[in-house]
Amino acid sequence: MFEQVADAARHSVEGGIPACQVAVALDGEVVLFEAFGDCTLESRFPISSATKPLVASAIWQLIGEGLLDVSKPVAHYVPEFATNGKDVVTVEQVMLHTAGFPQAPIRAVEGADPERRLARFASWRLDWEPGTRFEYHPAAAHWVLAELLERLRGADFRDVIADRVTTPLGLPRLLGLPEDEQAGYVEPVVADGEPWVVDGLSTPAARAAGVPGGGGIATAADLALFHQALLHDPKGLWDAAVLADAKTNVRCNLPDALLGVPVMRTLGLVLAGDDGKEQLRYAGFGKGVSPAAFGHMGAHFQLAWTDPATGVSFAYVNNLVADNLRQAMLTMPVANAAAE
Repeated sequence: MFEQVADAARHSVEGGIPACQVAVALDGEVVLFEAFGDCTLESRFPISSATKPLVASAIWQLIGEGLLDVSKPVAHYVPEFATNGKDVVTVEQVMLHTAGFPQAPIRAVEGADPERRLARFASWRLDWEPGTRFEYHPAAAHWVLAELLERLRGADFRDVIADRVTTPLGLPRLLGLPEDEQAGYVEPVVADGEPWVVDGLSTPAARAAGVPGGGGIATAADLALFHQALLHDPKGLWDAAVLADAKTNVRCNLPDALLGVPVMRTLGLVLAGDDGKEQLRYAGFGKGVSPAAFGHMGAHFQLAWTDPATGVSFAYVNNLVADNLRQAMLTMPVANAAAE
């Protein structure tokens, strides 16, 4: 299997991916870690929304310690959030992408500044009644989670995630890397080879800001080992019932208008489900994973998932920015090989 996975990743580079890494972890250890194209095993990639479970995992700790009740309004913990009708928005709705402010504006450097972050919260308005529909919240919702981490932990959210999640797991800092610690970062490039420039996301300062909805920087091995920790919890970081809930309890199964399938979302993860549509869900599942497989992908096909039935955690990261059809054709065979 490992040879097939590595071959598929190699073929993705031959097909036009400039650089990629692939990793498979099993029983808490990395059993495959390869780099292809213009990168090395030490290179670190932007993982986009594959960051979201990392942030959610710090929220799960708050839940387990009785510091956070997701059924309560965000405004119960962050009164400044209650403007413009948002007083009814619950923490659960924020985590399930049903909160009603999917495109609320906030730039990376604003979000990293507590005062500017709160000012943005106060200005946001609802696009629809919270809880009535699913629409992916790419960035705004996770800045709310960052604020909750800071309020309830009394420390910078980036430090909270490092101190309470990644460091205990033996992983490096994956979110909010200081500018002088960003060596080895692999720049995304568009299909014609030019650098991908997105205002507010593509600078060292933006990477240091640690966008909680999509600013993680990691190797494929880092991602695979994080997912193994979600499977086994070797360090006892999470309350067992809370972790089990996050991995199994579908709290939102509303339709995804973009992907055309029920979303199968828990508090921070996406489940494969048993309807045969696992590959249309936002996790990058390989064809044939078990219904209990969980994960979350990132933009431009940063893939990360775990299948409890096999014990395998899989991660694939790359730096191509192209249309979704092309990237799916190049990257999904790698996930399929890992699922076999």
